[in-house]
Amino acid sequence: MVSAVTYPKRHSALAKSFWQHTGDGISSRRAELCHRAFNDGFLAPRVDDSDVNNQNSCAHHKSIKGPLRYQKARLIDGPEEPARPRADSLQDDKQQSKDDSILFVEERYGRNLDLSRAGQAKIAIRRRIAGALTADVDLNDMADIVCTDGSMRKVPGFSDEDVYLYPSGMSSIFNTHRIMMTARGNMKSICFGFPYIDTLKILEKWGPGCLFYGNGSAEDLDDLERRCEEGERYLALFCEFPGNPLLKCPDLARIRALANRFDFAVVVDETIGNFLNIHVMPDADVVVSSLTKVFSGDSNVMGGR
Repeated sequence: MVSAVTYPKRHSALAKSFWQHTGDGISSRRAELCHRAFNDGFLAPRVDDSDVNNQNSCAHHKSIKGPLRYQKARLIDGPEEPARPRADSLQDDKQQSKDDSILFVEERYGRNLDLSRAGQAKIAIRRRIAGALTADVDLNDMADIVCTDGSMRKVPGFSDEDVYLYPSGMSSIFNTHRIMMTARGNMKSICFGFPYIDTLKILEKWGPGCLFYGNGSAEDLDDLERRCEEGERYLALFCEFPGNPLLKCPDLARIRALANRFDFAVVVDETIGNFLNIHVMPDADVVVSSLTKVFSGDSNVMGGR
């Protein structure tokens, strides 16, 4: 289903910032895809059941949505539309061949999961992130596999119920920031190290602002400690481990000690290393990640946690 948000023109700048930085809503690539599919007639109209019941001649209609190519049949009135003539130009033939190839791969290798299994898929993702599910099993069999060592990811008390999924990595960062402000109050955050730019923009634009340490050095931690000793208080410290693109790793042990001493949260973005290769949970209150990089190398799927 494709939805749209309307707003007064005077709020255009704010709306643009929200869509650009927060990770909520659809990506520009998906918007372009939907727009092209709409213009090419590949999106089926959604028919409400109430409308169908009021039209005796349309008794065979059902509520349908999404790309027509993923439906088993086209439920339309009247005779089937004639096939569109194939383009004569070589360029159009090449594009058609490319589109057919992509469609074949997507449908042949099961990259479009039936929506009835979406709930199971999300549980499987959460359990894999938590470390409770490591075997290559079917979704129907995963309930039989139980973690018996008493802890997951070597963190006592941690379970898959502590894993929350979001539509993108930036959405997980934005919502973490938003939830913390709701729970702890409007305080400045700390952006430690050179971050992915949208993280910095979120901390700057939503809430009272942030203290930015671009170098992420030991001297920066010295300055932060001095500020805290002088009475400054902060909501949370956001950092990447390792950083993107400089691959610099902050001193998490010292950051954790400062957080415990001066009561601020530690949020670690481990996208580049990901949860299979690095273990930052003992030093973090919240771990965020862009699952987009883990799910697929074709930039055709998005996710965050």
